[in-house]
Amino acid sequence: MKVRDYLAIPYILEAQAVEINGTWTRRLRYPELGDFEARHDDVEQALLEVERLRIKEILRRLRAGDTPPIPRPPLETTDQGWWARFLGIGDLVEGVIDSPASDLAGTEKIGRH
Repeated sequence: MKVRDYLAIPYILEAQAVEINGTWTRRLRYPELGDFEARHDDVEQALLEVERLRIKEILRRLRAGDTPPIPRPPLETTDQGWWARFLGIGDLVEGVIDSPASDLAGTEKIGRH
């Protein structure tokens, strides 16, 4: 599989309204992919952040030689390169998105968050 394929895997997105210290906020996470979440008062901002974290987590795993879970086949109609650029992290996928995922193992590390 190519890096693009791993980025196109549709994971279940969990979204909740949570009360923290008397203030309501939105919490979004991908429980199938890892232990990370995004919180924001604006659900759209939380979505953008959790998407950045999803891409970073997939790349982190591939670079570590740890295959991300594949609960469903990759979507064929997404442009993950465009999405990464839109999210402001296009530099993370540039030059590697069409590479075999195995080529990333052992390369530079990406911070989890």
